[in-house]
Amino acid sequence: MTWGNLCRIWPAIFALSGALTGATRNYDPAAVERGKTTFVASCGFCHGSNAKGGEKGPDLLRSVIVLDDENGSTIGPVILRGRPDKGMPRFPLSQEQIADIAAFLHNSIKTAIERDNYKILNIVTGDAKAGAAYFNGAGGCHSCHSVTGDLKGIGAKYEPVTLQGKFLQPNYTWEEGTPPHKVSAITATVTLPSGESVTGVIVHYDDFNIALRDAEGNYRSFQRVNDVPRVEIHNRLQAHVDLLSRYADADIHNLTAYLVTLK
Repeated sequence: MTWGNLCRIWPAIFALSGALTGATRNYDPAAVERGKTTFVASCGFCHGSNAKGGEKGPDLLRSVIVLDDENGSTIGPVILRGRPDKGMPRFPLSQEQIADIAAFLHNSIKTAIERDNYKILNIVTGDAKAGAAYFNGAGGCHSCHSVTGDLKGIGAKYEPVTLQGKFLQPNYTWEEGTPPHKVSAITATVTLPSGESVTGVIVHYDDFNIALRDAEGNYRSFQRVNDVPRVEIHNRLQAHVDLLSRYADADIHNLTAYLVTLK
């Protein structure tokens, strides 16, 4: 191997070395959970709720910026400044929130590295009756879902671990309708000073411009000055995001046990 080739691949080798070193570190579970909640709410719509990449954002678990990071040192500036050239807005998060996100990302990398040593245990340990009560009561799941409609037979369709993952970390794009068409959970509505409004999937968004793809497939872009026109972000999965900060462990296990019974 020539010196030039070694110089080109050395950053990747160094980053991988850092990732393997990080794989031996234990991260504070509370910080990881806080980081996961903040990440899903702020970053999940682009990078996926598990940080492995989404419709627009790349897989962060393979990012050199993340692999080189130490307690938010390299991801912090990116979060705070954004990357307008790539469609990433800035997020005014605190240093504590950034450190928590870093813990979540590094713990996810550690989990991925150790996946061959991980044995999935039986997760159906909850009370199905308590799960049904949570579904129809405190969880509010019944307001969006129906056990005789969209969730009919879901317990037979997915293994318990996959089923649990679907309500804890749902996909932000899916297909629905006849014929099936792709749907995004994140949309935006732009309201002009005239009162005209346009709603669509976000193609690009920063402090100065926003571009959407409307329901008919038309590309619409708007310049923004001092927050004009007004932009409202809609997340069809916001209820799932909100529940992440409210779930008790028992709620998760009970809900899983209930959904498994929906054969």
